[in-house]
Amino acid sequence: MIIGVPKETKSDEYRVSMLPVGVELLVRDGHQVLVEKNAGTSSGFEDAQYQAAGAELVDEAADVWARSEMIVKVKEPIGDELTMMTRGQTVFTYFHFAADRELTEACLSAGVAAVAYETLTDKHGRLPLLTPMSEVAGRMSVQEGAKYLEKPMEGRGILLGGVPGVEPGNVLVLGGGVVGTQAAKLAAGLGAHVTIVDVNLDRLRYLDDVMPANVFTEYSDPHAIREQLVLADLVIGAVLIPGARAPRLITREMLKLMKPGAVIVDVGVDQGGCVETTKPTTHRDPIYIVDGIVHYCVANMPGAVGRTSTQALCHATQPYTLRLAKHGIDKLVAEDNAFATALNCKDGKLTNQAVAEAHDMVEMLV
Repeated sequence: MIIGVPKETKSDEYRVSMLPVGVELLVRDGHQVLVEKNAGTSSGFEDAQYQAAGAELVDEAADVWARSEMIVKVKEPIGDELTMMTRGQTVFTYFHFAADRELTEACLSAGVAAVAYETLTDKHGRLPLLTPMSEVAGRMSVQEGAKYLEKPMEGRGILLGGVPGVEPGNVLVLGGGVVGTQAAKLAAGLGAHVTIVDVNLDRLRYLDDVMPANVFTEYSDPHAIREQLVLADLVIGAVLIPGARAPRLITREMLKLMKPGAVIVDVGVDQGGCVETTKPTTHRDPIYIVDGIVHYCVANMPGAVGRTSTQALCHATQPYTLRLAKHGIDKLVAEDNAFATALNCKDGKLTNQAVAEAHDMVEMLV
């Protein structure tokens, strides 16, 4: 099989979808790997390393797309990439279709097999290709939230950990999954007062057992969220329903309960966000203010720490890439539930129920 690795085109996206060792393993298995020049440079991986591993360096992204049977990316195709996809081609990347009708329609029109990192589920029901980036995003959410609480950044002027004689900041984490757990751990480490809300009581019991003493758990319902918003200096949106649009937990009206200059970091922006006022931003223009509340909604947060994120992501995706290259998507979907859950559309038809429902496209399901 011919596998293509194009350079990422999303604003301030510094990750690359394959390490040089991934190229080496694919070539060892008899495949051909095309890597766009400078695809890995921003993550600290030079063209010479890919070439030494056996890759063919290609000058233009269009050539990579045109020649490849399978494309391996980090983020969803955007801009000109939408017209570069070819019928029958497998595209293996993060898609987040439920929040992007235009992308969904483009992939259906192109007739590609869209294999989504974020819906691939292992035998234990976990999301192994979403987890590493959720870990990065969870930790970054507190790092960025703390920065934007500073007064010059339009925040309240709060130091999350406080100092002796001054109380720490209050952090509300919506969701106790991977993102929420990582966010809570980092915020607690800084000395903040942290509250995690979730609807899964078993998860709350677990978090109550393992978290530091300055982390508290509460069952998530509208009343509890409203009470916590009054106290919160920093809110982390960490809610995920695999493949589906994130549920709206905070309405615009609820922003009026918050302190002026409080910060919301909505990590689920790729899936539409859990805050009514969420809209995607970029690393170059990361925040906006609604009703006095600072919103940080960067849609590719882990892209800013490209070297760390690339290594974490590729360590997880590499085994699946090798299997896709060896067997092809049709065989794997028939034999392996992980790939069945990862396939979101193929041959102009949707294969993911949540995506179809998000866009009222149930008639497109197979």
